[in-house]
Formats: sequence, structure tokens, C-alpha cells
Amino acid sequence: MTQLSDPFGLLYGSTFSPDEAQALTARILAPCDDGELYLQFSATEVFSFDDGRLKTANYSRDSGFGLRGVTGETTGFAHANEISAPAIARAGETLQLLDPASGAKAPPPERTNRHLYTEDSPLDLVPFAEKVALLEKIDAVARAKDPRVAQVSASMAASWSVIEIVRADGFTARDIRPLVRLNVSIVAESNGRRESGSYGFGGRYLYDRLFDEGAWLRAVDEAVRQATTNLDSVAAPAGECTVLLGPGWPGVLLHEAVGHGLEGDFNRKGTSAFSGRIGERVAAPGVTVVDDGAIANRRGSLSIDDEGTPTRETVLIEDGILKGYMQDRLNARLMGVEPTGNGRRESYEHAPMPRMTNTFMRGGSDDPAELLSRVNDGIYATSFGGGQVDIVSGKFVFACTEAYKVEKGKIIAPIKGATLIGDGPSVLTRVIGIGDDMALDEGIGMCGKGGQSIPAGVGQPTLLINGITVGGTG
Repeated sequence: MTQLSDPFGLLYGSTFSPDEAQALTARILAPCDDGELYLQFSATEVFSFDDGRLKTANYSRDSGFGLRGVTGETTGFAHANEISAPAIARAGETLQLLDPASGAKAPPPERTNRHLYTEDSPLDLVPFAEKVALLEKIDAVARAKDPRVAQVSASMAASWSVIEIVRADGFTARDIRPLVRLNVSIVAESNGRRESGSYGFGGRYLYDRLFDEGAWLRAVDEAVRQATTNLDSVAAPAGECTVLLGPGWPGVLLHEAVGHGLEGDFNRKGTSAFSGRIGERVAAPGVTVVDDGAIANRRGSLSIDDEGTPTRETVLIEDGILKGYMQDRLNARLMGVEPTGNGRRESYEHAPMPRMTNTFMRGGSDDPAELLSRVNDGIYATSFGGGQVDIVSGKFVFACTEAYKVEKGKIIAPIKGATLIGDGPSVLTRVIGIGDDMALDEGIGMCGKGGQSIPAGVGQPTLLINGITVGGTG
């Protein structure tokens, strides 16, 4: 696939035009309060290198539409992988099951010409052989770093998506979305013990940043360091203790434990631990949490969301006080508030719902080294793997992939098998120190909700939390 002078031509064939799409949408969605025709073309490639050789090189293309009609609280949705007038008309028959519009039509989103990332396709600008050569080089460099490196896995992925949103009121919006990611995973072995480490980075830009030698060498160094550090890990302690969280990626705990509970649909239905608490204190003084989908080139950013609403910074918690929720159009209308640009969907096969973009805690004024000195008996967690959260209660469980035992303000030893157990609403009230080193993650996050997976960003400063239950093996 080569760069196109009109990428949106990929959405239309010789027998279907934008004018026809507009007329068809206007007719089908006339009885509805809200809705849209969502057209998408996407190209994706994934390379994986393992055990010293290229294991997979996958390339795929897909295109299709999702047609959504909304009346009151009811949504009708149909999709197909054929973009044509007959296919869209057949999908429109699904919406005949909806009741007639209940009132005034929902107004269209604001318009914007903002572009937060390039429109070029990352898939086309680097030859196949060079992509494989980079993965080979990563494998060789990683193995040469330390004789204890027993296995190296490296992967590279890119996607390029062209979307158009067509509404019955004549509003149209377009976006072109690149996304790339590089991952390095290491298994180190010593005296019969094997431990792992990993590091990745990416964002809405082209492959040139992945090919920057300083960037991929850092990924190798960090993955090897984590794996070899874990070789010396001891059993994690168990029980409630003081926890120091590192900056950046540990914000995934905030994302899961708090972020999902601040999405509009859960709060409209009253099923979130934060429902009905606007204006109340839900966190310690100094804790400010925002969702911002308008940061250039970030993995979780979008120039417009998947309903056509421009993304923005939304303050969720300010100085410990709950200020608002993340909203798509449906939940915002039913709750009597403005959409916040958080209507997202995995692809044309899915209806949008309120989702996070880049969700993070703002930095404070504390010196991270001073925060460490205040930990008398606890752990310092710098990286997490998988986590689970119950939206209703806010209870979460997170596995640490890199963490350390701390005694009297000093890091004693790396630990293995630590999990953090708690609930989002109370953990924020236990924050007793906020570092001045806020950082966003390196661009690797994926967020799951309602069967849909989307790229998302997280971040936070170093955080000192007084009392989280640690599940350990020691």
C-alpha cells in the first residue's frame, strides 16, 4: 500500500460516494435522537522475533461501517465489512425497532481542524527487510548484554486507520490515525532460576522513532535490567504496609482502580463507587486526576473521538474533590452535561461508549528521594503487569513485575510475587506524598471494557501511600 493523495477514497468505491452516504444517513436516522454512520479503513502489521529468528510477519486490511441510532436510552447498532448503499440500507432496517425520537434532536459535535499526529502511514515508509533487521539487531544486542540472557523476544506493530463520521444533520468529521509500538521481553537464567523482564514504547507517530538507536537500545537495557534484577529477588512480604509507587507506568493502577469508576455510563446507572459524589472529597488533598486525549502523538490521544467530538483535558478529581466524569454523547445527554470527547470504540464493528484516553495524576511538590526516606517498612513498586478491578466496589488486585523491599528509607532487595490489594476510593485518601516527577507511560497500554480493547495512556508522579495490603509469598 502506498501513500495516497486522498486516503478517504479508501472508504468509498466507484459505486458509492460521500453524498450518497450523507443522504442515506439522513434518511435512516431521521426518526432517532442521535447516532451516526461510522466508516473505517484500517491496515495493520505485526512482526515478532523469537529464539533468534522471525516467527511471524502478519499484515491485514479491513474496512467496513457501523450504523448507530439512539432514541432515549435505547441504542440500535448494526455493522458490516462492505461499504455500500445496499449494505447500509439493510443495516438501517435494524433501527426500525427503535421507538420514534423522544424529543429534540441532539446537537452535532463542535467542529475542529486540529491534528494531533501525522496522517502518513507508518506501514509504508520502511522496507520489510529493515524492520526484520532491526529485530535481529535487538536480539543480538540483548544477548550480548549479559551472559545470563537466555531468551529474547522482540515485536514491532503498526496500524493506520482512516475514519469518517457522518451524521443525519449534515455534520461530517474525518480522522487519520497512525499507531506504532516496539516491545522487548527478556528471560534471564542463573543457577537454574529463570526470571523475566520487559520494556516497550510507542505512540501515534511513524517508525522512525522506533528505529532511533537511543530509543531501542534503552528498551533493550531496561528489559535486561529488569530480568537480571529479578534473578536476585526474594519472596515478597505479606500484609498491610506503606507503598511507594514509581512514576509513569504505575499509573496503570490509577487507571484501573479509579479511572473506570469515573466513566459516565457506570455513574449514570449508579453502579460506580463514585456515583452521585460530585463535589465530595474522594481523595487526599493535593490529588488531581485528569483525562486528556489532546496530547500530541500520545498512544491514547485522538484528534476527535469516535463520535466526532474533539478531545480535551477533563479534570476528574481536583485537590481531592470529585469534579466530573468522562462522557460520550449518550451518557452526557442523559445526565444533562457536555460530552468530554471520551466516546470510543475498538472498530467499526462496535458501538462507542465512555472510555479513557490518557488518564493521569498531576505532579506535586515532594522530592521522590525524600518520599523514599519516609518508608520505614514497606515496598517500592516500579512496574506492574496484569490487574483486575470491580467497578461497583472499586476493589482491585495488581501484580508487581518489578518491586523492592524498603526498610528505614533504604531499598534492601528486589522482591518477587507481590500483589497490591485494595479499593480505588480508599487508596486515594491514603496518599501522603506526591512527587514532583510526573511522567506519562512509554506508550504501551491497552484498555479493555465491554469486550472492546483500545490503546490508552497512563501516568503519575512518585506516590507515597500509607497502607495498602500486599499479597506476597514470604
